Amino acid sequence: MVGGVLVDTGPLRRHRDFRRLWGGQLVSQVGTQLTIVAVSYQTYRLTGSTAIVGLVSLGQLVPLLAGSLLGGPLVDAWDRRRVMLFTQFMLAAGSVGLTVNALLGHPQVWPLFACTAEAAAFQGLDWSARRASLWRLVPPAELPAALSIQSAAFQLTSVIGPAAAGLLIAHAGFALVYGLDVGSFAVALVTVVLLPALLPERGGQPITLASLIGGVKYVRSSQPLAGIFVIDLGAMVFGMPRAVFPALASTLYGGGAATVGYLNAAPGLGALAGSLLTGRVSRVHRPGRAVTVCVVVWGIAITAFGLVPWLPAALALLAAAGAADVVSAVFRMMIVQQVTPDGMQGRVNSLIYAGIQGGPRLGDAEAGGAAALGGPQFAAWSGGLLSVLTAVATCWLLPGMWRYDSRAASSAADRPPAGGHGAAGQAEPDPVS
Repeated sequence: MVGGVLVDTGPLRRHRDFRRLWGGQLVSQVGTQLTIVAVSYQTYRLTGSTAIVGLVSLGQLVPLLAGSLLGGPLVDAWDRRRVMLFTQFMLAAGSVGLTVNALLGHPQVWPLFACTAEAAAFQGLDWSARRASLWRLVPPAELPAALSIQSAAFQLTSVIGPAAAGLLIAHAGFALVYGLDVGSFAVALVTVVLLPALLPERGGQPITLASLIGGVKYVRSSQPLAGIFVIDLGAMVFGMPRAVFPALASTLYGGGAATVGYLNAAPGLGALAGSLLTGRVSRVHRPGRAVTVCVVVWGIAITAFGLVPWLPAALALLAAAGAADVVSAVFRMMIVQQVTPDGMQGRVNSLIYAGIQGGPRLGDAEAGGAAALGGPQFAAWSGGLLSVLTAVATCWLLPGMWRYDSRAASSAADRPPAGGHGAAGQAEPDPVS
């Protein structure tokens, strides 16, 4: 019974190349989580302003969206292994800049804007290439388990990274934290080098404006895809109060860097617990409904978080929100994999990533502005309510997401065998059909 509930780790045991991809990503994500907390807290230390913390995150939005939208066609045109090699170098460059700035006698604020924006431009490209490579590394029947394993790894880093960041900052300073992030990308680079060539179906699509527009039209034409995009965007824009964590830690809870780390780690801790209990996700045939229920639970938990003044209760609510979010994420990515053919994986995943990462950055700005108007607690509970309302509105406007049944959904394209290069001459469906 327990074995059927716990996440299935079979793909790690059976598929060496997936294990390599997963291991490198695990290490690099720990470094990324360290940097996310360090940038937020260093900005607050240098400026004393929650609004500026939100602006640093908002400053990543334009390069992130540009990199994601333009990167999708690249992932569908080039060898995805080479794309990932390139992104490791570019992502490490931003962390090198943060390290140098932290080593200065008087660190400046502008490098926090510039270096995080540079890294954001390549995050979507890297994420899209990794997601698009999945069905080349594991067979179709094991995709739900592989997605759950990836999600569990990310949530593990969401716990380890923020908690470690708070302690490392308090005892060793910001430069060490950023330096560890640089080292994590070096490890990820080695694991990508060991992967086989990951050519897109039929050798790739031409890089044209029509290719980019085709990806957008494909998402818009599919209510399940459009629905999961909108519902997650609403949850992240309105219900992600991380920009007010430094202010809440120092005022409401009377803490410092360690408390900031705990607040950032709590959603990841809950998500880790939730991700380890996803062994039966493949048995759920209405993933759109599962996504909706999870987002509503997320919004209610964030609303309650904004209303409680006791730190242990606040951490428990953040953990509950994180558990709901990770289950939602697994079902969202199941829909993406089931609906999207290999020839459009890069473009569709890049658009999904733009929402996943762009939403929290808009959310940081929204939370910062709401905190300026009504205080950090108001920013949290009001955002939670708005995310619930967005979920309800999405189901009403896009009923195809709510009704989506994976059993009746026709495959968008024949799945290539694991480790293969796809079926030659396979036609790509009309994205506007």
